[in-house]
Amino acid sequence: MADEATTTPSRPEAPAGRPSGPGGPGGRGPGGPGGPGGRKFFRRKKVCKFCTEKIDAISYRDVRLLQGFVAERGKIVPRRLTGVCTTHQRRLSKAIKQARNIALLPFAARF
Repeated sequence: MADEATTTPSRPEAPAGRPSGPGGPGGRGPGGPGGPGGRKFFRRKKVCKFCTEKIDAISYRDVRLLQGFVAERGKIVPRRLTGVCTTHQRRLSKAIKQARNIALLPFAARF
């Protein structure tokens, strides 16, 4: 009986693909969300640029405006990164595609 009390149950090992960190196998550590540290910074909610500035029409001819929503490689930046609302993102992508078709914007970046 005394031998059984001194032995501790073995811990299961972490999967081979994930490194085990301070928060346990595959955990985010003490500073992760939901842990004892909580969140380290407050991320501000992104607000639609077109709604705040009350821009109704997004023109395909306004290349300066459209270039802000096109990545370096020529891809349209998703709304989760830009903060644009759904309706304006649809209008924006349509305007970018029109501007590409008449060669105001490039389809892809130069290599």
